[in-house]
Amino acid sequence: MNDRAFYIASAVAAVLIIAFSVVWPQGEGKRSPGPFGHAITEPDYYRMVRERDARRVKEAQQKADQAERDAVLHAEASSASASASAAHETPAN
Repeated sequence: MNDRAFYIASAVAAVLIIAFSVVWPQGEGKRSPGPFGHAITEPDYYRMVRERDARRVKEAQQKADQAERDAVLHAEASSASASASAAHETPAN
């Protein structure tokens, strides 16, 4: 092959590869520049996992809050019943 043709073809190939890499950075997880770029969307599985984890954290927090409220109500009910039973007790002689 003629050296002149080889080097010209290599230069053209290099320019095409560089141009392609400029409009295709999404292979590295980056957004392409306009007008070629589009919004990157998460696959449904990863979105589902993220939403599930957030829901589990929220449910755990709600469960802890409910347990705290139940403990407070139980303590209030115990003290109220203890004071009521003490008030109704008659001394035995």
